[in-house]
Amino acid sequence: MLARNETFLPGAQAFEATGLTLDYRTSKGTLRAVENVSFSCAEGERLVLLGRSGCGKSSILKAVAGFLPVAGGEILVKGRRIDGAGPDRIVVFQEFDQLLPWKTVRENVAFPLRVAGRIGKAEARERAAEALRKVGLERAIDAYPHTLSGGMKQRAAIARALVTGADVLLMDEPFAALDALTRRRLQEDLLRLAENERFTLLFVTHSIEEAILIGTRLHLLSAHPGRTIATFDTAEFDLSNAGNARFDGVVKEVNQLLFAETNDEDADHV
Repeated sequence: MLARNETFLPGAQAFEATGLTLDYRTSKGTLRAVENVSFSCAEGERLVLLGRSGCGKSSILKAVAGFLPVAGGEILVKGRRIDGAGPDRIVVFQEFDQLLPWKTVRENVAFPLRVAGRIGKAEARERAAEALRKVGLERAIDAYPHTLSGGMKQRAAIARALVTGADVLLMDEPFAALDALTRRRLQEDLLRLAENERFTLLFVTHSIEEAILIGTRLHLLSAHPGRTIATFDTAEFDLSNAGNARFDGVVKEVNQLLFAETNDEDADHV
């Protein structure tokens, strides 16, 4: 059985949440999405949120990004309580239409640098070209988004995130809509970039296997409203040992926890 973390790993905290509660207002009243969830992520770590549909994992990511207000608890980024979106956090979503269709790939990647106004056009173009090289898109630098495949569009979105130098990269099921081979290749690329660039990652997925492979730590959430089930240390796993006996054992344990939680919920409604 995989040992579960009882305490957070040492090191400077990139972000953390304490007693996080998130609500949505609907025509029928307030809907609770997440209740009393706490976690932290040290600089350079990759924290993955995993749970069934509707468990609030994407809501948590949006709250860390500053897009969703907190109903209870707090979120800190580098020790500062956030009160909205900021350049220290950048999001890559699942959707392929994140790029501006009238701009080239390089112009799209350079766009946040130009909007920030901190550097000139020539330097922004140079940085964008370097980011595209890192994700393997140097040959598509002058292409327009409509000519790219889904995988290429996600690579461009990742390059745009990298070029900003944000403290935290937030990824909301970025590979879910891709075919299996493209998804595997982008997982490989993301792990390589994480090793080389040492960025901090908050990653949301509904795939148990992907969660274990991508994350250095895994935070497992219950069904709606999302509450913490368990936290796992998964730093030992990468794509080279996917499918071995220990990896399969962890997949089985996480499955059992999710199904046990599902059965408990069903019993409450009998």
